[in-house]
Amino acid sequence: MRRAAVSIPANIAEGWARRGTKEFLQFLNIASGSLRELETYLILAERIELAQHPEVQALLDLAQTLGRQLIALQRSLSAKTK
Repeated sequence: MRRAAVSIPANIAEGWARRGTKEFLQFLNIASGSLRELETYLILAERIELAQHPEVQALLDLAQTLGRQLIALQRSLSAKTK
């Protein structure tokens, strides 16, 4: 879970450091995948009773917000490459 959580901002930062928009988009896709992975771990943690629903739901809500932000950034960058 920690690895997936750390991977999200790390991939955004690495993509930002690249020179091209196409590369940045690739790293944003990787970050999005890590976000989905983290969401899966959170759901599993609740199912096996390692975390309580209110805690998990709050984190899933934050993940949903971040996911929307990533999609908006990807769309914006994609429009610039066309």
